Amino acid sequence: MTEVSGQQYQLVRDLMSVGVATCSPDTLIIDIARLLVEKDLEAVVVLDPVEGHALGMVSQDDLVRAYTRGEAQSLRAEDIMRDKVSQVPPDIPLSVAAQIMQDQGVRALFIMHHAAGIEYPAAFISYRHLMRHLAVKEGEDLRDLGIQAERQSPLDVFIQRREEARKRAGLK
Repeated sequence: MTEVSGQQYQLVRDLMSVGVATCSPDTLIIDIARLLVEKDLEAVVVLDPVEGHALGMVSQDDLVRAYTRGEAQSLRAEDIMRDKVSQVPPDIPLSVAAQIMQDQGVRALFIMHHAAGIEYPAAFISYRHLMRHLAVKEGEDLRDLGIQAERQSPLDVFIQRREEARKRAGLK
């Protein structure tokens, strides 16, 4: 357990990042690779495009395996995804989450939300979170993580994403 500026970081919810990158089963793996690089992520969750529930996940390891087979140009998420989303509840100790990552051979675990019979990702914790936790010097170093993190309002997030989409489409 690490204590910084009076705050204890001991549970997954204390370090997790809220908001998860997702893709559809037909997303090209090259696009997934770009997303992982741009957002500095370990994995994305593949969502059913109709019902919205989680179908599986694609990790950096999955992408590298496809790359080594020379198939990266033509494959889609559904071709390489793991059928199971590695997940944990938010109220378990960080050390247990780290052990689960080791046992499952993954570098990211997802915190899933269940609503109206649909299971979808709400947050995640990764090796990067654990490394930041190990390297922390001050409480400010981790202020952007966990359920107490400061976040943009949903409207601000929508406007930002809309502007990014317009730029990509050449509208601005």
